[in-house]
Formats: sequence, C-alpha cells, structure tokens
Amino acid sequence: MKKNIIAGLDLGTTKVCAVIAEKTENSINILGFGVAPSEGLNRGLVANISKTAEAITEAMNIASNRAGLTVKELNVGVAGEHITSLRHRNYVTINNPEHEIAASDLERLKSDVLTIRIPSDRQILHIIPEEYFVDYQGGIDDPIGMSGQRLEAVNHVVLASVPAIQNIKKSVERAGYIVKDYILQPVASSLSVLEDNEKDLGILLIDIGGGTTDIAIYHKKAIKHTKVIGVAGNQVTNDIRETLGIVTTDAEKLKKEYGYAIETAIVKDEDIFIKGVGARGNIKIPVTLLTQIISVRMRELFSLIENELRNSGFKNKIKAGVVLTGGGSLLKGCTELAEDVFGLPARIGVPLELGSGLSNEVESPEFATVAGLIKGIPGKSSSEGFTTVKTTSKKIDFGKAFKKVQDFFEKL
Repeated sequence: MKKNIIAGLDLGTTKVCAVIAEKTENSINILGFGVAPSEGLNRGLVANISKTAEAITEAMNIASNRAGLTVKELNVGVAGEHITSLRHRNYVTINNPEHEIAASDLERLKSDVLTIRIPSDRQILHIIPEEYFVDYQGGIDDPIGMSGQRLEAVNHVVLASVPAIQNIKKSVERAGYIVKDYILQPVASSLSVLEDNEKDLGILLIDIGGGTTDIAIYHKKAIKHTKVIGVAGNQVTNDIRETLGIVTTDAEKLKKEYGYAIETAIVKDEDIFIKGVGARGNIKIPVTLLTQIISVRMRELFSLIENELRNSGFKNKIKAGVVLTGGGSLLKGCTELAEDVFGLPARIGVPLELGSGLSNEVESPEFATVAGLIKGIPGKSSSEGFTTVKTTSKKIDFGKAFKKVQDFFEKL
C-alpha cells in the first residue's frame, strides 16, 4: 500500500506545534508530536527570526524523537493581518476535437489566475476554485470528462505579504528545514474540524489563537471568504493583567481556571484568591468580575466577526451555524457567547478522523491547524482542490538540539 510521510508546522504566537504523520491511502498515522513555547512571533508575524527558529527546532526535535525519524520538508501554517482575499472569475476555451475537459484545462485556468495584477509586495498564497461553469452551466464541482467549448471558474484567491512569507521561510531554513507548502491557517483548520455537510449548508469557522483569530466561511462545499483578525487570546489575558494589576502568567492562569466568556455560563460565582505583587497584599475577587473583564474583549471579537460576516454577504447563508476552534475556544462559555452574538448554533471543533498512533494527543481545538496541515496536504490531495504557490529553497543541515517541555502547558 502506498504511503508517505507528512510533517506540519503551526507557528503560533504562544506556541509552535509540529506533527509528523504517515499517510496511507485510507488513514493517517500520527508518528510524532512536539510543542515548544513561542517568543519570536507577534500576531502571526515573525518578529524575531532567531527565536522563531529555536522554537521550530525544539518542537521538531521532540516530534522527530518520538517518531523515530527525521524529515526535511514541512507544510507551514500562515496567519496574520497581512492576509487578504478576493474573488476572481476567468475562463478558457476547450480546443481539442472532442471538446472534452481534461486536467490540463484546469491547470490553464489556474495559470491564468497567476497573471492577475496584484501589488508588488503581495503574492498569491492559494487559488481555491469555488465553482466551475461549462458552457455557462454552473454548480459544477469537477468538470473533468465533461464536454463543452468554454470552461469557466470562480476562484477564491488568497494573498499574503511577501516580506511576511520570506521571514517565515528564513526562520524555517535557519532551523534546518525546507518549506514544502505554505497553507493558510483557517484553511488547514477547516480540513480537520469541519464536516462535509456543514460546508454544504453554510458554516462559519472561527479559529481563536493567541495572537490572531482566523475565520473561514464555507457554502455549497466551497470556501467563500477568509479573514485574519488581530484580536485573540493574548488580548484577553492582557486585559486581565492590566485591570487586576497582576503578572501575565497569573492572568493566563486565572483566565483558564476561572474565566468565562459570558456571565450566563457561570456555574458558581465563587471568590478567587489572587496573590499580591510587590507591596500590595493578596486580594479576592468574584468570578463575575473576572468574567466581565473577559466578556468585553470576547464580545468585541465576535462583533468584529459578525460585521465581517455581514459585509461578506453570507450572513443569511450560514445554516449549519458556527464552529469555534483554536486554544481560545477552550474558554468556558465561548459557545454561549457565540450563539448570543451571531444568533446561530455553535459548537467546539476538534480534529476529526486522525486515525491511529498519537492522534489522541492532537485531539484538541488548540491543535486544529497543525492537524489540518497533515490531513489534507500535500499538493492536490485535498478535496478542496486548492493549490499553493511554492517557494524553492536550499537544504540546510538538520538541527540536533533537543529540549523537553513537559511543564509547557502548565505555564500557559
């Protein structure tokens, strides 16, 4: 049975996640998984190449050690407010004698999209077909084999900042690896947490990370809109820190252990003991006060997404509701707040159908992106049919440093 090794790398603001998997024709076997603290990124952008490279090396070495093998090429997730998207429509004529559409005709469509004029500081990250038309007949998912004289496509085109992509590339290469493909994070997350029926009916995916929140809208099984918003979990933690005058680690701990996104979700309004800093003594606050601090920022985030949903024109086409994923979705009461703001049913999305091996270790919303990087990638194996623009790079020796991060999650 044919199989291949795939490695995914999720560069997050708070942590770097790496997964090595063996993909066969029927399943995915998770061989190795590694996590390292991230200090080199800010809101999805590389702010320090050296620190980012160190985190990549650490996470990849942990994953490689557990898998018992090393890899060179990585599928890397991309996020950040530099991400934009547009819809583009183009067509080609079918010139062969039988007028039968072949795969080469789809490639001609994609090649034509690559010639569109974009700013010099932007590059095309993905060309994702939404719908095909054959002789003006629409609603076609796969036109190969059909007969016609005109093949037309509506594409969702994702653009990224050239400097942002170059900084990711430099960080990965400094760690000793090669970027095989750049994958937009909400696209990767959707591959791991969304069901086909949800994509058909219309679904809003919200991936809440540490530095950014990624959204993706699907309708009729095709991606229709993507957006990256610079409000996420770290802003919530910072609000707690500033309001209560405590250090960041304590604020993060309070958020995870006692915080709620909305007051109606509170199970018990107990007092929380907060350790004093410096000359200030210890204090107690009720859970309701902590929740009020959190809910202001979370409601702001969901309101921004609500506006984006309306502006996209797909508000009334989201029939399957909202799926929340990413580490920020683990905040208690998140689904209740989403239902209140969007007026739609909401659920938490966890990676689906990962198969055997260490899959239980990545069955959590915070690993949705890295799970998607190995599930639907590489190349054109994804049912979404998207393509990525590859960047060639020179091989660099594999880093040998190995650091344990057993207490990492306790620090978050």
